[in-house]
Amino acid sequence: MNSFVKPARWTDPKRKLFLQQVGFTCPPFDYCAAPSDFIRMAPETVGVHGRMLHVPGYQHGLDQRKKNFGLLEEFVECMALNNADVCGQVGSNWVHASGLGVEGIRQHCEMLSDKYETPFHMAGYAMVEALREIGAEKVALNACYHPSAWYQGTVGFLQEAGFDVVWAGNFYDQGWFKTQEEVDDCVWCFDEDLIWKSFDYTAEKAPNVDAYLINGMSNYRRPSDGVARRPVHHTAELEKRLGKPVVGHDTALYWRLFKTLGLAPTTYHGQLLATLEA
Repeated sequence: MNSFVKPARWTDPKRKLFLQQVGFTCPPFDYCAAPSDFIRMAPETVGVHGRMLHVPGYQHGLDQRKKNFGLLEEFVECMALNNADVCGQVGSNWVHASGLGVEGIRQHCEMLSDKYETPFHMAGYAMVEALREIGAEKVALNACYHPSAWYQGTVGFLQEAGFDVVWAGNFYDQGWFKTQEEVDDCVWCFDEDLIWKSFDYTAEKAPNVDAYLINGMSNYRRPSDGVARRPVHHTAELEKRLGKPVVGHDTALYWRLFKTLGLAPTTYHGQLLATLEA
């Protein structure tokens, strides 16, 4: 039996701070660019609030994701109590680490959405929804910083969802670093030229696909001013370069949140987000 009830005070629209209110959560120890990304591309009517998951001693282990999966419900409840219109979960590995499978994740997101009267979307499942939206079947995965155990989990999740992953490899596999430890030491932030080189490599390995994907939430530092930006900021240029749709877990999550709100970004960030303009 569902005992949750949204506070009655939110029935008065005058008490709402923004016309559309979005809540984000991210893994522990990751200062997350998602709220900043989203608010910069959203209409002025949108407000964003972020909430990190709290797990002392967190080491980014897949087992820790599974163990703390219940914190996502705590996050949704917290956002619902504070009148969020939609919630987004950053962190692509949580879907496959959960062990629930594709259909199990869909049902879990639906259950939390219904229970707390607030739509909830996970980055890993948003990728599945996004690829179905654009009609992609054959894909290649630029696994960037993710070690093998992480990105192979993503590959398995996508295959379970019905996609043909014809190639996948990370920055170490691609030869840009001597060891995976060197990749890890970058803490998800790289020089901007790496995103171009790594996608060129991916395209050479898999030229005949419907879309190119990039795992997780990596960041690429612009040489002109040192600003680090996620793949969504490079998507339009990558699509021109490769001649195919490019979908990241960041792009997919933002697309799913905008779709739920019935809105579109105010700036162009590639083909997937452009589907919202109509």
